[in-house]
Amino acid sequence: MKEYKVIKPKLGWRNTSEKLQEFLNTHAKQGWCLHSLTTSQMGEYSNIIFEREKNR
Repeated sequence: MKEYKVIKPKLGWRNTSEKLQEFLNTHAKQGWCLHSLTTSQMGEYSNIIFEREKNR
């Protein structure tokens, strides 16, 4: 069985790629895998959805 985590990140406007990479790596260390992400019309990341095995 899988569990999911939905996060609305606040990365700011500067160094967005670096901040996103750090954000994803932090969650990966906790066992989360990126499932999907959505963006707003302005190009901001609206939701990031992670998944992992529940009974790990």
